[in-house]
Amino acid sequence: MAISDREPGRRSTLRPDLVALTEWIAPGERVLDLGCGDGVLLRHLIDTKGVVGYGIENDPARIVACIERGINVIQSDLDEGLADLQDGHFDHVIMSQALQAMHNTQGILQEMLRVGHEAIVSFPNFAFWKHRKSILEGHMPVSESLPHQWFNTPNVRFFTVADFTTLCGLLDIEVREWRGFDDQGRPVQEDLNFLAALAIARIGRRA
Repeated sequence: MAISDREPGRRSTLRPDLVALTEWIAPGERVLDLGCGDGVLLRHLIDTKGVVGYGIENDPARIVACIERGINVIQSDLDEGLADLQDGHFDHVIMSQALQAMHNTQGILQEMLRVGHEAIVSFPNFAFWKHRKSILEGHMPVSESLPHQWFNTPNVRFFTVADFTTLCGLLDIEVREWRGFDDQGRPVQEDLNFLAALAIARIGRRA
């Protein structure tokens, strides 16, 4: 799924999961968006919450789009970590639908909670019931949240809500709140590991 761009004469809209994500951001926060794409989420947070926003992106075309939107953006490969950033510098660090493309999954989660007081991660849930059905029928899933074919996907990790919860426990990370959406963008209230095509987790270090 992709964030829709602004069009002349039309109000910019965000994906439902990004709208939910913004509810966890308080006005005036310092926010870092990892894999910020074309900067639409940060622009929205700046305009609606007055945040001090920064993005990290590696794609040159998307970096240009961020600059055109007035976003402070750094070009960097996230798999190399966030060594240039100070501990606790940000209130929230966001990674929206990019964790599944990371090689250093554990490292980036730990780095997010080193430079930020709290982190927000969204990802496609491989255990969504329609994905399970595709596998039972002998095919890798293709859906709104997993839009690529097996042979051209940028994803290197396929995991579930349950898998992410287990990993957080191993890393001494607390999942403080979950949100989930089905493949139509509708909120899921329960049994996220089965009913959510896309999951969002608000995470922090255990006290």
